Amino acid sequence: MINSIIIIATAFVSGIVTPLYDFDMTRPQPAYTDSLGYGYDCGSAALSKKQTAPMFFSMRVPEGDYKVTVTLGSRQYAGITALRSEMRRMVVDRMVTRKGELRDITFNVNVHTPYIDGKKTVSLHKREVGTMNWDDKLTLEFNGEAPAVTRIRVEPNMPECKIWLCGNSTVTDQDIEPYASWGQMLPFWFNELVSVENIAMSGLRTTSFIQQNRLEKIKKELKKGDYVLVEFGHNDEKDRHSGSGAWYNFSMNLKTFIDELRPLGARIILVTPTERRNFQDGMAQPTHGDYPAAIRTIAERENVPLIDLTVATTTLFNAMGEEGSKHLLVHYPQGTFPGQDVELKDNTHANAFGAFEISKLVVEGMKRLNIDLINYLREEWPGFNPSKPDDWQQFYWPLTPFGYTEKPDGN
Repeated sequence: MINSIIIIATAFVSGIVTPLYDFDMTRPQPAYTDSLGYGYDCGSAALSKKQTAPMFFSMRVPEGDYKVTVTLGSRQYAGITALRSEMRRMVVDRMVTRKGELRDITFNVNVHTPYIDGKKTVSLHKREVGTMNWDDKLTLEFNGEAPAVTRIRVEPNMPECKIWLCGNSTVTDQDIEPYASWGQMLPFWFNELVSVENIAMSGLRTTSFIQQNRLEKIKKELKKGDYVLVEFGHNDEKDRHSGSGAWYNFSMNLKTFIDELRPLGARIILVTPTERRNFQDGMAQPTHGDYPAAIRTIAERENVPLIDLTVATTTLFNAMGEEGSKHLLVHYPQGTFPGQDVELKDNTHANAFGAFEISKLVVEGMKRLNIDLINYLREEWPGFNPSKPDDWQQFYWPLTPFGYTEKPDGN
């Protein structure tokens, strides 16, 4: 029998007692407080009847991976639910449940903090401080026209595969609408046996990623066989100091990732940068100079697998056309979002639909490499051809109520 508040069990993992949560969401739950350690968060709450507003529910947990099983649906009303974890990581795109219909969804959630070893920590950007990406809570977002949830169960997880994500604003878990990245969509495609730990951040270069101890974070926690996806270029290419350039400092830094991670058993995959939307005479044109070529050269020379997002996103842009490709990125007229008093015209940063499409390109890249990660794809994986993109008008993404006009660092 489930308590109206919480049942706490204990499990010993590496000698540490870890809590297991089990919530009956049909009964009253409190607002989150640090002293309590669980509850509705971000000012949200459950309505007494049909839910129509987004709900956030948080639980304080140690850093690690968690197997989460959520029962979606309601005995009182028909539900239309979109489910996300932590900072807008996609879990369920749109689940329709009839009145009385209950469906279980199981997935992994990675929770990480800046802590490394007591001496070093990740140097967070001011925008990261206090966000769901780096706190000590596991947060779930229930969104949609009629979000419906009856039960939440959380237990420690021991995933069979782990993916570390390194990069900039095109990779990081974007914190506000209408910005998104392929990194926060990637977990959607994998089952609970795969963990995705995204430690990318807007504005980062290879140099600043290393300087902020993000590489140290990976080195300290990496296990043999973990995958590390590395996508940089957008910001590195703007460096103008002595020694900068695709074939100099940038190449050396990528070599540093390889030299420091491969001896630890990491399976590194280099990723060329997503292309910017830059059309001339009706065709998408390159904007990254020698940087994609430098990445390809290092991958070949060091015998490191490569996912060529530069080529794939160029194909995607051309398939959608000069005007249609705006629907992949943050292009919105004034007044589209609350408080948006200027037109948004961004040819670098994806919106949720664009991030969703690019995440498919990443998975297709994994399939071409024939790595074991593809054995953990969810049954929902449809395959993807960038020459035949999805219809943006059919994409369901009810807005997370955070935002809406602060642009991520970098371009």
